[in-house]
Amino acid sequence: MEEVDVEPAITNIPAASDGKHMGFAWGPGDILVYETQYKASGALGSGSSLIHEVRKDEDIYSPILRKLFNESHHIFVGLQTIREDLPSKSKKPQFVSISKNYRSVLRACMEELQQAAVSTRDEVSKQYGNQVSILLAIELIWNLCEVLFIDAAPAGSLLLHLLDWVRLHKAEVDEKAREVLQSESPAEHHDYWDVVVSYVLQGRLEEARQMLIKQASLQPAARSMYKLMDTLLGKMPFYNPGGTQTLTEFDVKWRYWHEEVDRCLQDNSFASNQHLELICKILLGDEDSLLECKNLLSTWYHFLVTRLLFCHPTVKPTELHYYAQSCMTMFLDSRSVPEPLDSILLAAFEFDIHQVIKDCSIALNNWWFVAHLTDLLDHCKLLQSHNLHFGSNLREFLLLEYASGLFTHHSLWQLAVDYFDHCPEFGRVYLELQIERVPMETERKALKVLRICEQRQMSEQVRSICKIMAMRALRNNRLGSALSWSIRAKDAAFATLISEKFLEDYSARGAFSDLDLIDNLGPSMLLSDRLTFLGKYREFHKLYGEKRFTEAARLLLSLMTAKIAPRSFWMTLLTDALPLLEQKEVIFSVAQTYELMFCLEELTSSLTTAAPGSDQPIQEEDIEVTKVELLRLALARNLAMAIVKEGTVNT
Repeated sequence: MEEVDVEPAITNIPAASDGKHMGFAWGPGDILVYETQYKASGALGSGSSLIHEVRKDEDIYSPILRKLFNESHHIFVGLQTIREDLPSKSKKPQFVSISKNYRSVLRACMEELQQAAVSTRDEVSKQYGNQVSILLAIELIWNLCEVLFIDAAPAGSLLLHLLDWVRLHKAEVDEKAREVLQSESPAEHHDYWDVVVSYVLQGRLEEARQMLIKQASLQPAARSMYKLMDTLLGKMPFYNPGGTQTLTEFDVKWRYWHEEVDRCLQDNSFASNQHLELICKILLGDEDSLLECKNLLSTWYHFLVTRLLFCHPTVKPTELHYYAQSCMTMFLDSRSVPEPLDSILLAAFEFDIHQVIKDCSIALNNWWFVAHLTDLLDHCKLLQSHNLHFGSNLREFLLLEYASGLFTHHSLWQLAVDYFDHCPEFGRVYLELQIERVPMETERKALKVLRICEQRQMSEQVRSICKIMAMRALRNNRLGSALSWSIRAKDAAFATLISEKFLEDYSARGAFSDLDLIDNLGPSMLLSDRLTFLGKYREFHKLYGEKRFTEAARLLLSLMTAKIAPRSFWMTLLTDALPLLEQKEVIFSVAQTYELMFCLEELTSSLTTAAPGSDQPIQEEDIEVTKVELLRLALARNLAMAIVKEGTVNT
């Protein structure tokens, strides 16, 4: 189960009579289905099942498609920064530009997949080929939605955009043209006329004219006929959106040209050449002639655009659905059922945005396309009327589904955070639920997750993560890390526990570990009394090391008298006082010495009370008794010296 973040639970169905049964693994955001083969206990020794993964969503694990997810994430975030208060007209060029950026990322990904398919073995090559087919369909749909919905091209410009759409997605003619032109005699190549007719069908009339010149040079007798065709092709008017010509003026000019082509056909000007006659009929938009070229058109939507080019160049967006439906009916076999792609494109031509999104959600194998397209359409104010029955709007629902899928990946989960951030209704709830599922294999990853939670004031998740990491560090006996995480979680009980572990470690080794952390506790030491004691006790050692004995003595005594120090540590503190009591210079005053004596007596009385039932070894008892005697002697000597010193000062 490579790269699945959390080990899903396996639910086995009891074995059937043939020994086979099915298991299901429930992962975060996905349902992974497994086929299991039951083995007899004699074979494996325990009667356990062997689990075989039979299906999973491959896209999210593809290194090449991962680039698509990363790049589109940057475009998505940029789109969210466009100001809502700007007028729609001024935002439209930005939306079109963003749509083109999405498509350029798609195309770059496709090209890389195609290269990978060529250079890999058969099985992997087939997988890459399938992914390329899916991305081609996605770009085809996206490009059409860009033309119809985002750019919302008006009559005149609409056909030009649709021609560009067809030319981009039907580029086979360019490869065939290269083969023809690279041959010894292009005009005699078996694909020559296919290339010429294909150019005409796509409205690429200049390329068609260039190809026809080669044929005309081989047939001097038919030169006038080729010259006439060249004239007709050269005179065909195309609408210029940036020019001064109105749509009405263009329509008049186009009709005049159309009548001229019709006269040539009626005059049998091309009767002696079937290829030129076919081209002439195509220029007139003759349906039978267009359908004769099915193999060159290959799709009903190419047929649609070609038919519009030569019959209805000023088609309006509202008229598209009629032509689209009739062209699909004419082009497809009446017995065949339309493919999902056909239904999606037809819904787009009918301007049924929601049907496009619905059909794409069913037909495609991931949420990337519908999530990003819907988000863009929503910014264009094209989906405002469509809300779902369960509270969220369509945009948010799809973004939540897409982001939830990203969270199943070991690195893409970070991208998902931004998608949740831009889902105002349920995004935070989803993020809170999903962030807890991110496996934190390293402290570095845990810090990433923690930073995300802290930036969003997700206090419960912050505490949970810190507790998990603190417990893990404690289990690995990394006390410094455990203490750091517990402080970050503001978990007083856990900080107390780890502080006691530090003190136990100090008692056993005679030195502190993780000094840098303890030295820099600062205000964090106030989280618990035990942590305060740990910090202050370390401060005592620093003062002692710097020979600031008076300050060290005052701090040591305050730790005991203020009841900050645990009773079990008093003997250690009193033992630490011995070197200060043995100094030539009096460090402890009379009052301080009496307080130390009181603490010692209080400690020894509790030890005496506990002694009868104590399991403490005899040797340790002897050591404790010896320490007590040494302390009493040192305290008595210090008291005498302090009385003399203070008496001398007073006199």
